[in-house]
Amino acid sequence: MRVFSTLDEVTEAAGTELGTSDWLTIDQKRVNQFADATGDHQWIHVDVDRAKDGPFGGTIAHGYLTLSLVPWLGSQIFTLQTPGAKLNYGVNKVRFPHPVLVGKRIRSHVSIADVVDIPAGKQMTVKHTIEIEGETKPACVAETVVLLLP
Repeated sequence: MRVFSTLDEVTEAAGTELGTSDWLTIDQKRVNQFADATGDHQWIHVDVDRAKDGPFGGTIAHGYLTLSLVPWLGSQIFTLQTPGAKLNYGVNKVRFPHPVLVGKRIRSHVSIADVVDIPAGKQMTVKHTIEIEGETKPACVAETVVLLLP
């Protein structure tokens, strides 16, 4: 676990790999709960019987479910204990190169792509690559942006 206590420490880490999270199994219960929370009940996510004959051979996680796990997976790798507020500012890029079949395990590789000074403090861009166990392509690649205020 990498702990950042100062904004200077964050700046010095720009361009570095921070580490890899633990594996997380994506189960049908999590997928169903996400479907209920978002109203996205497309059969490829929630209809186990129909999905067996579908394009993926089973149900798959929503892409946005995978993306929503970025903060939790990232929290296993690093923490920002810098003074001041830490604000989610947005996402520069998100891609879902490979579906996550229910029952598969995922984990995140995290690096700090960039840290720039802005009038309010620092803007940190964090690259998350969500790997699927046994697959060559990742489930998700995302660049999140965090504002760090002094």
